[in-house]
Amino acid sequence: MKVLVVDDEQSIVDVLTYNLTKAGHQPIVARDGEQALQRARTDHPDLVILDLMLPGMDGLEVCREIRKEGNLPIIMLTAKDEEIDRVVGLELGADDYVVKPFSVRELMARVKSVLRRARPAPSESAQVLQAGELRLDMSRHEASWRSAPFELTAIQFELLRVLMASPGRVFSREELLDRVWGYDYVGDTRTVDSAVKRLRARLRQVAPDAELVVTVRDAGYKLNDDNT
Repeated sequence: MKVLVVDDEQSIVDVLTYNLTKAGHQPIVARDGEQALQRARTDHPDLVILDLMLPGMDGLEVCREIRKEGNLPIIMLTAKDEEIDRVVGLELGADDYVVKPFSVRELMARVKSVLRRARPAPSESAQVLQAGELRLDMSRHEASWRSAPFELTAIQFELLRVLMASPGRVFSREELLDRVWGYDYVGDTRTVDSAVKRLRARLRQVAPDAELVVTVRDAGYKLNDDNT
């Protein structure tokens, strides 16, 4: 897999490129935001590891521009005191984040997890989920509403898959963290809220006459089987 590393700190670039290569990936390096967008467009990476603090165009703007152009998975690198930026980044569509100083082992586990979500395992190849007019095709990693296909990020696709597997069932935020991000994920439930917000906005674009994902107060989220 090609992994675009976007960071202006040479020590971090060296650590990431070494460990990505060791894990069998092909690292690509960009030192600033403008170069990151150029490499994303020309090298077609499978994943971006994106530092928020970059010279020139910052990481949030890079994330915003990448999301305008497609669903390329993004893992953000943030400092401990950048909590607001982490929330904004997730709402812009980043798939995950890791806080600096980070554990290389943790980051590589996140890389593996995000790539797994972006490319379903062969065992899922025949699975199709249908809830009324809403359909997920696992083999093609495609979503459609009333037979019209639409794009989702890897996180949005996996989140919708979990909800569609049990229409009407309420999933707590903690349960969604476990099922979508993985049991070893160290983020908090605001990650779920941001992801659901983005998924709900995307679904409203393609199905404005239906409220497909609803909030159950003090409980969590569910797929609204009344509208599917």
